[in-house]
Amino acid sequence: MPTIAVIDYDMGNLHSACKGLEFAGATPIVTDQPEVLHRADGVVLPGVGAFDPAMKNLCDRNLTQPIRDVIASGKPFLGICVGLQLLFEASEEGVESGIGVLKGTLRKFKPEPGITIPHMGWNQLHLTQPKHPLWANIASEEWVYFVHSYYAETTDPAIVSATVTHGSQTVAAAVTKDNLMAVQFHPEKSAKTGLQLLANFVDMVTAPRATLDMVNQPAVVS
Repeated sequence: MPTIAVIDYDMGNLHSACKGLEFAGATPIVTDQPEVLHRADGVVLPGVGAFDPAMKNLCDRNLTQPIRDVIASGKPFLGICVGLQLLFEASEEGVESGIGVLKGTLRKFKPEPGITIPHMGWNQLHLTQPKHPLWANIASEEWVYFVHSYYAETTDPAIVSATVTHGSQTVAAAVTKDNLMAVQFHPEKSAKTGLQLLANFVDMVTAPRATLDMVNQPAVVS
């Protein structure tokens, strides 16, 4: 079975993420050691909580540059919830700089009648890149589970792989760029659809590099 490093920085729902990966056929390894990230077949950055504490914890464990290096190596990488947000340059939630491998800023949902903030609960995905391997056997408009008050506003719209609508606002629900994938929702809490997504990620980890034409070119990390 492939080994998938699950990054431990005291901000992730590690148990649920690991259970989902195990169900998908992988061997998860919870770690904060860069050498383990480099040895693993794939890497997952989970996350719950606020942006600044998450970034500070990554910095305190000297993990930001190893994460950039792993992504630049071409290894399959999946960010989940705050793990997606940290990949961007900045957030209105705080003052810390993000990892910065994706261009854009996290914005807070604007209050409007009839919606709640945070955006919490089940909502439907609209797939904008339905042929991407991350969405294999997942149809557009499937329901997944969200918990977030901030969303990614990217300056590179080509990376948006799925959107979600909350009130009148349609925002990025997932981004994909070469070997880098990230979702704002929680696949480990999203029942059959979420487990299928994790299985698709594991399939990409185990597939021969030659078959991953859409995702195996290293993401450009500046």
